[in-house]
Amino acid sequence: MSSAGEAGDDADVITASLEHPERFAVVFDRHAPHIHRYLARRLGGQAADDLMGETFLVAFGGRARYDPAFPSARPWLYGIATNLVGQRRREEAREYRLRAALGPPAEHDGHADRVAERVTAQAMNGRLAAALAGLARGDRDVLLLIAWEGLAYEEVASALGIPVGTVRSRLNRARRKVRTALAPEEVSNHG
Repeated sequence: MSSAGEAGDDADVITASLEHPERFAVVFDRHAPHIHRYLARRLGGQAADDLMGETFLVAFGGRARYDPAFPSARPWLYGIATNLVGQRRREEAREYRLRAALGPPAEHDGHADRVAERVTAQAMNGRLAAALAGLARGDRDVLLLIAWEGLAYEEVASALGIPVGTVRSRLNRARRKVRTALAPEEVSNHG
């Protein structure tokens, strides 16, 4: 290995960090923006800052248990982050309910089309937030890792420590519930 920046894949870096702990910084540099974005979407900016640090502290502390068969640590880090989010799931559900209750902000420019578009978008955001809050934690975790982070089913399974079949069934259930919650009123009332 020549330098920390050219240390190889994540498995190589994590293995090397057992002897040279400072090399773990490469894993942080590679994945912190992704983990932070995921956490910010789940919990907001300040909580994301806190939990990102916690995620990497947990990863650093558990690096001896990392399975080097996985060249990318990102699914592992998403799993740690998701577990930390799970510890705050009551706060997260409260936040989704609050977003749904707030409704659209007042529009002051008077342009009817922009106002209508913004009200529609805000109403849809509120409905989406309420739909997400209504999902079971496991279903919500799977849906958000796939929709927000673009993980493949296998990566979600690895991140959450569940079989791929469970990922598929949770995603199917979550999509069905969100689709129903977002359906126009007249469709859901006549169905």
